[in-house]
Amino acid sequence: MLTIVHFSDIHLGQDHHGDAGERARRRAEQVMAYVDALPGPVDAVLVTGDLADNGLPAEYREVAKALTSRYPVLLCPGNHDIREPYREVLLGEEPSGGPVNRLHALPGADVLMLDSSIPGRHDGLLDEETLGWLDRTLAEGPADRPALVAFHHPPVTLHLPYVDPIRQFGEERLAEVLGRHPRVRALLCGHAHTAAATVFAGLPLLVAPGVVSTVPLPFEGLAEITFEQPPVIAFHLLDDDGRLTTHYRVVAPA
Repeated sequence: MLTIVHFSDIHLGQDHHGDAGERARRRAEQVMAYVDALPGPVDAVLVTGDLADNGLPAEYREVAKALTSRYPVLLCPGNHDIREPYREVLLGEEPSGGPVNRLHALPGADVLMLDSSIPGRHDGLLDEETLGWLDRTLAEGPADRPALVAFHHPPVTLHLPYVDPIRQFGEERLAEVLGRHPRVRALLCGHAHTAAATVFAGLPLLVAPGVVSTVPLPFEGLAEITFEQPPVIAFHLLDDDGRLTTHYRVVAPA
């Protein structure tokens, strides 16, 4: 069985809420300490974007340090990330501005990490280059090998006024590509700063909690974004029948 730890939106380096930069670092380290203390086995840790808050090289150096783990760590950019320093610092590549898409072959499944960011904007889009890469990569793998597709922006409305205007748009093209590849078992994303589960293109769409903060629903009577609730992570379990089960865990301070 494939076991993946999934969380999102650590926003390291943010400095516009007083001591929030230090707080963000502590929370990311708290989550990673929890994960590394698990008896295991865990196959990978998946972090779906907004790794840095301002996309600065120094922030990515902090990200690289904070996300060090005994398990493989799979990343993709979010709307707060900037591709050039992301590539240079985290991937050791030339600082080009094209989308950052990666295939990770894990035991028993492929994980395709897509770049849904739009440089200079907060809403999301999988551009033609990314969708073409997704289509080709899924076609190249064995038809009976399960695949998980991950990106930052959810391609649906989640009924969160703080998030919905900056979700992923152009989702019809993504649905077309997914419809050609039945080996995809689920879609994994972040951006919403809340644990959520819904359906897109007939597939489970599982939204990871945000580590740095939480976005409540309007009827909860809280501020549109809160920094008081503890971080939460998801465990995704893909069994030998290709069925994905997700469990959520609060990560309390040690």
